Amino acid sequence: MATHASEPRITLHPHARRVQVVLDGTQLADTTRAIELRERGYPPRQYIPRGDVRMDLLTPSKTVTHCPFKGDASYYSFGEHQDVAWSYEKPLEELKDIEGRVVFYQGVSE
Repeated sequence: MATHASEPRITLHPHARRVQVVLDGTQLADTTRAIELRERGYPPRQYIPRGDVRMDLLTPSKTVTHCPFKGDASYYSFGEHQDVAWSYEKPLEELKDIEGRVVFYQGVSE
């Protein structure tokens, strides 16, 4: 049996359930094609294809963060809600499957 330390830090999994993101009564995303990223020590995150996200309602923010395991993330705001979502435009090679997908903070989706 694998120990916690020997398991990969990040794993990707198909996510067949429908994921909808609603904020202030506005639907920002709706998909059945999400990829679930599981990272040790963090809640699972649903990475949504950009085509299933209302990108016309999101505004790029100036926020950029760096994760040594995923790469640089660019953030998006919605109205007065700053940095509600992020995307890895050029993730590290081993996480190429999340490239360009959008993920929202937990609590934003329903």
